[in-house]
Amino acid sequence: MPVEVAILGASGFVGAELLRLCAQHPELEATRLFGDSQAGLSLGEVHPHLAPAYPGAKVEKFEPYAVPAVDLVFAALPHGHSQKVARKLADAGVAFVDLGADFRLDSAEDYERWYHEPHQAPDLLGNFVYGIPELNRERIRASRLVAAAGCYPTSAILALKPLAEAGAIDRDSIIVDAASGVSGAGKGLKDSTHFNTVDENFSAYGLLNHRHTAEMEMALGGRVLFTPHLAPMNRGILATCYATATSDADPLEILRGAYADEPFVYVSEALPSTKWTLGSNAVHLTARRDPRTGRVVALAALDNLVKGAAGQMIQCANLMLGFDEEAGLPKCGVWP
Repeated sequence: MPVEVAILGASGFVGAELLRLCAQHPELEATRLFGDSQAGLSLGEVHPHLAPAYPGAKVEKFEPYAVPAVDLVFAALPHGHSQKVARKLADAGVAFVDLGADFRLDSAEDYERWYHEPHQAPDLLGNFVYGIPELNRERIRASRLVAAAGCYPTSAILALKPLAEAGAIDRDSIIVDAASGVSGAGKGLKDSTHFNTVDENFSAYGLLNHRHTAEMEMALGGRVLFTPHLAPMNRGILATCYATATSDADPLEILRGAYADEPFVYVSEALPSTKWTLGSNAVHLTARRDPRTGRVVALAALDNLVKGAAGQMIQCANLMLGFDEEAGLPKCGVWP
């Protein structure tokens, strides 16, 4: 029997990707679709491209203190909302993968510092595993509660974590410049993501205080200066990461060794492109050490809606439920 899945936030971009990937998953069946802003509409009205896979499906309004009768819950909600449902799901023993920021950080103090509001369920923070399978595979496998990492942190952490652990870089010298497609801002209408604003434009935002900095520093164990940028494309993240070199080791070989057995991480000499990852759960990495400046540069490309969101959530769920980790997840991007 398939595992029944509920999706909180099914009407958004990440919800759509979860539904697309679940439709081709051999074990998961999305049966409860929740999305308050478009509750009552058919899925075909909300996401026409998904209609053939979900005939008759409707988007429901979610009651925050109810537990849907399913085996697995995916939540793609704004920060603060998962705190309202996490305890009920934890008490019910339902497998829960949360994409929101509510349970990613180690402490309530860090959450309040970066999100500017008190955490409403601080006692649950220690029950969630940080959801990057390449870092925490066995802990995810043993858990029922996972907080999937953000899209920007996933790219930077995968590019830098092996270098930090190998002692090849100074952890307190890290700079991350990363550009994201507009879908990373979500489906809601904003002046900053209107076509006329984004088209033929490239801009920085969140200078010095972007919230994803906290995840990067937590995972890398150092100090990070992070500057995100908005690129005029629908999908993708390209992260260019810099740090002071602390050895003569070849960072490319360190990455190759670290990810040699990873199904979704591809390391090569080629400079990665976001288009290579379109629609896939793959991450493309490369790195160089510059002897002239004494610095290391590492680059990562991924699809922010797949490996940066829905794909990573399903990869975590596969581990939690004892499925093949690669089930339902494409490795190859769509080209052209």
